[in-house]
Amino acid sequence: MIAINDLTFEIGARALYDEASWHIKPGEHIGLIGANGTGKTTLLKLIVGDERPTSGVISKSKDIKIGYLNQDLLSIHSDFSILHVAMEAFERQNQLHDEIEEILQKMETDYSESLLHKLSDKQQEFENLDGYNIQYHAEQILAGLGFNPEDTKRPLKEFSGGWRMRVMLAKILLQKPDLLLLDEPTNHLDLPSIKWLEDYLNAFDGAYIIVSHDRYFLDRTVTRIVESRGGQLTVYAGNYTFYLEEKAMRDEIQGNQFKNQQQKIKQEEKLIDRFRAKASKAKMVQSRIKALDRMEKVEDVDSDVASVSFKFKCSRPSGRHVVMMKDISKSYPGLDILKKASADIEKGDKIALIGANGKGKSTLLRLVAGTDKCEGEITVGHNVSQTFFAQHQLESLHLENTILAEMQAFAPTHTDTELRGILGCFLFTGDDVFKKIKVLSGGEKSRVALAKALTSDANFLVLDEPTNHLDMQSVNILIQALQQYEGTVILVSHDRYLVDNVANKIWFIEDHDIKQYPGSYREFDEWYEKRIKDKERDAKTGKKVEPKVEKKEGKVAQIDVKPEKSKELKKMNRELEQLEQQLADLETEKKRIEAEIGKEEVFSNPTKLNEANKSYTEVKKDLEDVQLQWDQLADKIMEMES
Repeated sequence: MIAINDLTFEIGARALYDEASWHIKPGEHIGLIGANGTGKTTLLKLIVGDERPTSGVISKSKDIKIGYLNQDLLSIHSDFSILHVAMEAFERQNQLHDEIEEILQKMETDYSESLLHKLSDKQQEFENLDGYNIQYHAEQILAGLGFNPEDTKRPLKEFSGGWRMRVMLAKILLQKPDLLLLDEPTNHLDLPSIKWLEDYLNAFDGAYIIVSHDRYFLDRTVTRIVESRGGQLTVYAGNYTFYLEEKAMRDEIQGNQFKNQQQKIKQEEKLIDRFRAKASKAKMVQSRIKALDRMEKVEDVDSDVASVSFKFKCSRPSGRHVVMMKDISKSYPGLDILKKASADIEKGDKIALIGANGKGKSTLLRLVAGTDKCEGEITVGHNVSQTFFAQHQLESLHLENTILAEMQAFAPTHTDTELRGILGCFLFTGDDVFKKIKVLSGGEKSRVALAKALTSDANFLVLDEPTNHLDMQSVNILIQALQQYEGTVILVSHDRYLVDNVANKIWFIEDHDIKQYPGSYREFDEWYEKRIKDKERDAKTGKKVEPKVEKKEGKVAQIDVKPEKSKELKKMNRELEQLEQQLADLETEKKRIEAEIGKEEVFSNPTKLNEANKSYTEVKKDLEDVQLQWDQLADKIMEMES
């Protein structure tokens, strides 16, 4: 289908690709990955011909039809309705439709047989191209991407860039190309639309290449990973999870080969140095030197796996209740978001607020953060200090500051080394930190604002789509940072990997109410899928079984479980809370002993050190025992709730 041979592409003195090769076969489902700046988007542009290689050849099959979704499509404007724009994909069908209409008009005065035959031929071709169903297909795809029937009649120019991108994605999908090139297709989609796109791609007959930082999306849609790194393209046969395992194995083998070779080189160099001055060994020495020069050197593994090199400074813990919302209502003209909804955010909660766009997720986040008003009562708890991250927060950046100066002004207690380490996690390395805010792109400003949020001394983080503009490495950094954060978090994100690894509660808005699933995203997803299937089954059988929720005054509407198990579950949940408290106490004691062992008067005194080590071993054993009890009890609860 497409053959890339010895591709070199240079930007100034820097080579993005250096004699890279790759063959793309029909029907392949490929994920193109790599750190920001390694040339993923450039490679897609090279394939479609928007860029030309410095050297090398990109060969394409004759008459190959390529559909390319790129971020430049955000700026497209049109006075036509979004349905009309999407249906522009059917070029030949639209042309035939216009020709048929023209013939029908002529036949009002011309009854010739030749015109009748012409009409018949056009109608036959139109039918063979499924022309009578193109509007239905367009409406189906637009609905899958989150548009309701009324939206499809509105002009494209009325929609934001993200929604326009969805229309262009619909248009490309309707063209049914031989090869789809999708550059960050999930960036402007909500979770239902992402899932719909996953199903669509899994049923797609052609080949596609996806550039994405959403590892869940890649795991569900691709069967081959191509990594762009160091100017080369490396192929892995499998999805993203397989790639991680295979790459770790390859890196381990390469690392061992490098160590062995370095050891051999040192031995040879030692031998050469020893006999270099002896005339009788000159021939042998020269032979060894030439052998070393000819040796194909194994490169050391250049790991790009970063870990969090800083800790959240949360000097003042909050009280038990962080935010209490009682009977809150919020609406816009023609749109109700919340009606008499109540919810509590407790200390230590890590809540992910998920759902389709337009349901009010960001609105609820602003209400929690106190930047928007509503009817009802919202109370902030004792000692709560908050940091709110959202895209509009970019306006608070000081344009004349350098990136480092902006961080220094916001977090004066952090050292420059700490701040540069944090900025490095968010792709600002070397002299990048001296760039002025005013010259940064929107994505770069967003990363600066997020880095600032993570250096605050707040004990409550409110994050709205924090993974936008982050690559996988930076998303992993953010996950690690939030996992070790001892405060409270509520976030909106469509990145399911982040949500599943951070959240311990899932909130969603339904029937103008806030509802909560008390568990991880993976568990919620299974429960929600089952719920949808049950509803579909009930609809077919004529039953109407509404999901039961238990709502107490001032509390989130909790997902209810089977009534006959309710009492036993409540008892088990109380036991689980007691075990959680024991775990917290033991963790505190463990940290206290660790700090004690680190004191000079303890580690320099054998008797005290022995006592401390003994206490540490006992606490560690107790911690493991309680953790095991918690795991077993949590498994039982999950079994009963499923």
